[in-house]
Amino acid sequence: MSEQITRRTFIKRAVGTLLTAGGLGTGSYFYAREVEPRMLDITRHTIKNAALPSGFDGVRVIQFSDTHIGFQYTMEQLKQLITKINKLKPDLIVFTGDLLDDPRNFTEKNELITMLSNLDAPLGKFAVYGNHDHGGYGSDLYKQIMEQSGFTLLLNTSANIKLLDGSSIWIAGIDDAMLGKPDLNASMAKIPTDSYTILLSHAPDKAEEAAQHPIQMQMSGHSHGGQIQIPFYGPLVTPPFAEKYVEGFYTVGPNDGLTLYVNRGLGTTRLPFRFLSQPELAIFTLISEKTSS
Repeated sequence: MSEQITRRTFIKRAVGTLLTAGGLGTGSYFYAREVEPRMLDITRHTIKNAALPSGFDGVRVIQFSDTHIGFQYTMEQLKQLITKINKLKPDLIVFTGDLLDDPRNFTEKNELITMLSNLDAPLGKFAVYGNHDHGGYGSDLYKQIMEQSGFTLLLNTSANIKLLDGSSIWIAGIDDAMLGKPDLNASMAKIPTDSYTILLSHAPDKAEEAAQHPIQMQMSGHSHGGQIQIPFYGPLVTPPFAEKYVEGFYTVGPNDGLTLYVNRGLGTTRLPFRFLSQPELAIFTLISEKTSS
């Protein structure tokens, strides 16, 4: 434990030195520690695709990710977030991993289940594992929390979302790339090749493998947008499996067939800082090219 604290203290001091050396001063150090981590950037995006059935035109999907409850992100912040999400009236909600920062030290399981149960999405709530959800023997705890709060936990499997008119899309999910056993073939096994498919993968860098499958959209987290962005340099640190794709939109694979979106997430880990990488809640409006053409 003392080694971990020493390492964390060293990194914190190094970040402070970098911020100061970059001419940002103690004011920006305070901003990165106390201000930006408590902000919320609600980003809005439109997703157009010819494979989307016309019945899904206008469907709203909310993605949230990487809360890391217990390190810096609090239960009260999550409560406020849930209120914001419900006011936005999503049709679908997806969570792309890392709910708790350290499952071993989390003691508010029932309260968290109650809070997450309040999230309302008529077409369903879906989630996948992140590395912190597996860490600290947390796999079973995360499974219990998500399933008891009404989420479908996609562990190398998929779910069909069907409307009253008979049209449908698919949501696939794979296990975490760092501490789990992701299996894209298993997650895609039930999905017809001509269906519109959204893949949930905590790790964004799995997109190149996903692009070899008939997947139109991948939603990921994990990177925190770098968490600390140094002007003229970029992300200070990116974790394994989020080193190539850090934030926002990318087109991946042959003929740019896969659209990847990397969410900056909401919490922090290892370092209680965010700088030029605000916490994010993303809203996607699906647009069928069959309808809009």
